[in-house]
Parts: sequence; structure tokens; C-alpha cells
Amino acid sequence: MAEDDLENLPGVGPATADKLTDAGFNTYESLAVASPADLANKADVGDSTATDIVRAAQDAADIGGFETGTAVLEHRQQIGKLSWQIPEVDELLGGGLETQSITEAYGEFGAGKSQITHQMSVNVQLPKEVGGLRGSVIFVDSEDTFRPERIDDMVRGLDDDVLQATMDDRGIEGSPDDEEAMDELIADVLDKIHVAKAFNSNHQMLLAEKAEELANEHEDTEWPVRLLCVDSLTAHFRAEYVGRGQLADRQQKLNRHLHDLDRIGNLYNAAVIVTNQVASNPDSYFGDPTQPIGGNILGHKSTFRIYLRKSKGDKRIVRLVDAPNLADGEAVMRVQDGGLKPE
Repeated sequence: MAEDDLENLPGVGPATADKLTDAGFNTYESLAVASPADLANKADVGDSTATDIVRAAQDAADIGGFETGTAVLEHRQQIGKLSWQIPEVDELLGGGLETQSITEAYGEFGAGKSQITHQMSVNVQLPKEVGGLRGSVIFVDSEDTFRPERIDDMVRGLDDDVLQATMDDRGIEGSPDDEEAMDELIADVLDKIHVAKAFNSNHQMLLAEKAEELANEHEDTEWPVRLLCVDSLTAHFRAEYVGRGQLADRQQKLNRHLHDLDRIGNLYNAAVIVTNQVASNPDSYFGDPTQPIGGNILGHKSTFRIYLRKSKGDKRIVRLVDAPNLADGEAVMRVQDGGLKPE
């Protein structure tokens, strides 16, 4: 998404344009999807000025009007599907993780949430002809879960034909049997994963803003950002906002954070996957008492909700709990040394 000349907007002079650019608003589209209050706060402009800028940007970017169902269908043709490389799970999710959407994966500890974020960080870099999106990754780590060694394992665990196609796509000479070629491939994969550790909820929200800047920088490059991972979304919010007295403040901040993540996915055609912690409902006498953290705020904002359950050995049950266009269902996968595998 190339930068626009913001001075063409009514009421925006050189000084205001510089303020907007410094705040990360360097395109009509980024301004059009911003709230006036957020714009006024970040760019240090008046509330009325911010409102005028947003409206002018919406007109310039042709955003905010009604469309026919046919136009929406054409727009959805641009949405990508990121394969899990597990046929049963891909079928459950209608082809894989969807770009321009938030997918939430929740489950108890050891259910495989972080394994999914690592595997998707590998899969998104694969060529499109083998189920990838040929893009780079932004990984926001709030629980110190990211491990480069695990990425190494998962790259080596890919099927040979997928590995060969990936090497050919990147111009790496050799085959999966060639150790030097594999080392070069793994180094290249790691180089395209941008990791930041979040130290608290405010820092995590700041990293979402930085992620948008990074996605904008890479948009016109050979490797645009096509995946944003947050592992875990709720850990800091849960630890810092304790008790019912702080629940409203927590949910308000979480809601704003989710909208920031959703904006990145929509602006840059990226898949957004967030992991979520769970709690047990003591009032539940029948069925599974496990419930995701975040309440209705997270439930409504997540486009797809996946519940992960442990099974025997390395088996994990992937249950699709909520989706706008897919039926609920379950699939089975295995968490192995080489990554996520079919049953």
C-alpha cells in the first residue's frame, strides 16, 4: 500500500501531514479506518480536525459506502487461505486460516496453542502452490513462548515435495537431503519472522501499532506481512486487571487492542491468529467446564474460534466452535517433533 499525499486532503497542511505520518497514518486508507478520537490522540490534532480528516480520507479512499453483494463477493476473491498442511483441519476450516480475519485458538496448557502459531509462521512462508501465502510474519510474544529451535524442527518436518518447492521458490540450490541447503532455508525462514516480546498489556498494545508500521514498510516488498500472531492475547490483561471492579477497564482495552489487530489484517490482507487462555466454570455440572478468557468482547470480535483439547498421546482435537460460514465440527491432529501432522 503506497503512501498517499496527505496534503491533498482538505485542511491538511505540511505540518499536519508530518504529524499524521509520524503517528503512522501515511495513507488515505489508514486514516479512513481510524477513529477520530484515536487520531486526535496519536497525531496531536484537535477533535474536530481529526473528524474532518477521517471523513475526507474516507471519501478519498472510497471507504464507508454501501456495496452490492456481487461487489463483496469480488472483494472476497482477494482473501487468502493459509493451509495447516493437515487435510482434515483444512477441510474443517474451509481451506485453512483466512486472511482479513481474526482466528482465536484457545485451550488449556499443553493443548498445542503455541505449536499452532509456530507452525503457521512456517506455513505462511511456503509458496502459494503448496498452500502458503509467500509472506513474512509478525509474532507478538507475551508468554515467552517463541523458540527458533521449534521453527527449525518444523521446517525439517515438512514433506520433501513442499521443501523442494520452497527451496526452488527462494532460489536455494540443493534438495531436502542436502544439509547445507536445509540450513540456508531455515535461516531464511527465521529471518522473515519478526518477533517482539510484550512485557505488559500497554506494551502489547503499543506493539500492535508498531506491527502496523512494519506491515506498511513491507507491503511493497517481495515478502509482505501475511500473518500476525499474538501468543497469548489475554495473559497480561488477565494478570493486571484483577476482580470485577477492573473488569470494565480490562474489556475496554482488550476491545481496542482487538480492533487494532483486525485493522492490520484488513489493511494488509494478513491472517491474524491469537491464542487465548481458559478458565474452569465451577457452575458447570454437565459437559466441558472449560471457558475462554475475554468474555463476549473477544467472542464477538473473533471471526473464527477454535477450541483445542488434549487426547491420547500426541493427539489433539481441533474443534471449530464459531465461524460465520462454516458448520461446527472437529478434526484430529498430532503434535510431533516435526510439527503438526495428520492423524
